[in-house]
Amino acid sequence: MSELVTDPRPLAAVLVSAVAMVLIVASYRYPNVREGWSVLAALAKFGIVASMVPGVMAGTVYEWRLENFVFGVDFGLRADPLGTLFALLASFLWIFTSFYAAGYMRGLDEHAQTRFFASFAASLSTAVGIAFASNLLTIFVFYELLSLVTYPLVAHNEDDEARIAGRKYLFYTFFGGGVFLLAGTVLTYWLTADRLEPGELLEFQAGGMDALAEAAAVDPGIAQAAFYLLIAGFGVKAAVMPLHSWLADAMVAPTPVSGLLHAVAVVKSGAFGVARVILDVFGVELIADLPLSVPGVGEVGLNVPVAAFAAFTLVAASIIALRKDHLKRRLAYSTTAQLSYIVLALSMLHPVALLGGLLHIPAHAFGKLTLFFCAGAVHVETHTDYVSEMAGVGKRMPLTMGAFAVGAAGMAGIPLAAGFVSKFYIMIGALNADYWIFAVALVVSGVLNIAYLWPVVYTAFFESEDRHDAKPVLEFPPGGTRQSYGVLEGELATDGGGREDGPATDGGDPEDAEREDREGGYAVDRYPSDADVPYGAGSGDDAGHDAGEDDHDGHRGGSRDDDGHDDHHGDDHDGHHDDGHDGGHDDHHDDGHDDHHGDVHDDHHDDGHDDHHDHHHGGPPPGGWDRRTPFTESTWLMLMPISVIATGAVVLGVVPDYAIFLELADVIVREVTGQGVIA
Repeated sequence: MSELVTDPRPLAAVLVSAVAMVLIVASYRYPNVREGWSVLAALAKFGIVASMVPGVMAGTVYEWRLENFVFGVDFGLRADPLGTLFALLASFLWIFTSFYAAGYMRGLDEHAQTRFFASFAASLSTAVGIAFASNLLTIFVFYELLSLVTYPLVAHNEDDEARIAGRKYLFYTFFGGGVFLLAGTVLTYWLTADRLEPGELLEFQAGGMDALAEAAAVDPGIAQAAFYLLIAGFGVKAAVMPLHSWLADAMVAPTPVSGLLHAVAVVKSGAFGVARVILDVFGVELIADLPLSVPGVGEVGLNVPVAAFAAFTLVAASIIALRKDHLKRRLAYSTTAQLSYIVLALSMLHPVALLGGLLHIPAHAFGKLTLFFCAGAVHVETHTDYVSEMAGVGKRMPLTMGAFAVGAAGMAGIPLAAGFVSKFYIMIGALNADYWIFAVALVVSGVLNIAYLWPVVYTAFFESEDRHDAKPVLEFPPGGTRQSYGVLEGELATDGGGREDGPATDGGDPEDAEREDREGGYAVDRYPSDADVPYGAGSGDDAGHDAGEDDHDGHRGGSRDDDGHDDHHGDDHDGHHDDGHDGGHDDHHDDGHDDHHGDVHDDHHDDGHDDHHDHHHGGPPPGGWDRRTPFTESTWLMLMPISVIATGAVVLGVVPDYAIFLELADVIVREVTGQGVIA
């Protein structure tokens, strides 16, 4: 039996980054101070959360609450094992994401950096609020706040693509997910209000709410509706199909935001919410015993449709990922698939599967954050976003692409990487629960994971700049089209229809592009990454490019002087390099834009920075990639987080017993099912 202790630390863990947000805004004139606040807040948040872990493991639950917040429901924060697992993960990863974000934003000399770091801090504050929420109302408040504070990050570039992606993000997560979640919360309140005292209403209970189980026996239809509304509300952020399309479009955001969306906060809050509903609202026993009549099938448990949607998502999203030449969008669909591993494991209700699903939350976070960090580093250093342009880039960025291989191995479930352990438990749980069809889906998805991630590693390390090998798995119709990666000039790329933003000589079809523009639609991979890609939307190669559009460095509305400096009128461009920042970057400004084949900038300014960037957009420069050592391929602000997170992914795979997440997951499973899985 857990011991409840009143303690302010759950509140402090939420507020520390909210206070940092104010300090970040106040320090907008001093970039080093501003980013220092972000790092200090991350360290403080992690320290607060970590200080509660020993007590939580021993059965103590720390809580703080504001009584009678609304309709007898308290506004409560509680550090229990499930919330501590999520909060510990988010706070730990934020430390290294803060360093990485500083290196990334400085490397690209991004605009509005103060707004960026303030929104980043607010996002982590709301994420920890979700983790420590003690009831459905509190988690709803933080869930909606998370959508609002991450909107400026998704729409950071302030161009048409970013605005469209931001509106779609809000529509799905704030309005769509919020409405479902609120409706499910109201139904749960209606079912249980007359069975509970004020202060107990909507409170999470390990193993499920007793009052809800009593109400479900009387009104099973209302209970079923509440369950599916809650799952749908959290399923939006968990990107379960068909509620997933916002996630890939959000890749228009800067890469640190992509990491935040995919690994640290947003999508994990969706998966975490599904865990709360299954484990602490309805409970495993009620879900299994509350039958749902399916025409042509008969009665099944409430969990089966959820598991079926998750199984379909993890296979379908993996197939779609095969088609993506744009690396960040390939990783986006990979995230859609990987999140459904968690949802599938939780919905199978078997203790071993539950353990695997809970462990996959940190396993996916470490692996996917590594992949996005690597994709962002490649973008900053080489302006390369497409897999087809990465031939030989491994010799230019050996540590980065080596870390990418580690993250890819984890996502594919290769032994000695984090994802293997969690997926092994999920598979064993599926077999023990006699869900053979779901076990088959897991195997198929695992093969597809290798099929869309291994070509990235192979292209980087085992291809030369002037010669590509065909990728047979990607050439059959579901994977793309003939001659993947444009092996022969004029052939189509893997996106199925050619790269919509490429010229005809690179496999693009101008007629297709014109048709898409005329019809107002977007071709596959329409959204570029966080900076322009050659011939893409917003590219300087467009004839219609004017002073009001984005230049290729991601700046907006600025004029240029003769030296290539941006003249930002009315913009809070506080992310300039300090005089002492060596950074290893040139500012890659010029009066024109590169063509697709990597012509060298002739007119870049030199203000003391090292000539560290390859002056081209996409693919190897003339003469091929420079061969760099792991210590010279990028700045320490980016290489250190990549190295640490990749190492964490290995630790979770090699010695999971020494990683607190496995033990925490087992404590959670023991609380909700009455039996542990590991000794």
